[in-house]
Amino acid sequence: MRILMFIFIFISLTQHGDAHGPEGCNHAGGLCRVGNCISGEYLAQFCFEPIILCCKNLPPPTTKS
Repeated sequence: MRILMFIFIFISLTQHGDAHGPEGCNHAGGLCRVGNCISGEYLAQFCFEPIILCCKNLPPPTTKS
């Protein structure tokens, strides 16, 4: 019964909202993280909405010369 519940949760997470999965995140240069992005990263999309986020590094600040 637990296995069926796990499969149901996994399928519902992959089908929910704007979730792209880890392949799309990694291909776009991001990392899947649970909860929050770390300092120096921003939320680009969801790997599995709304729990697992796809975080990308912030671009380096530009300097005007």
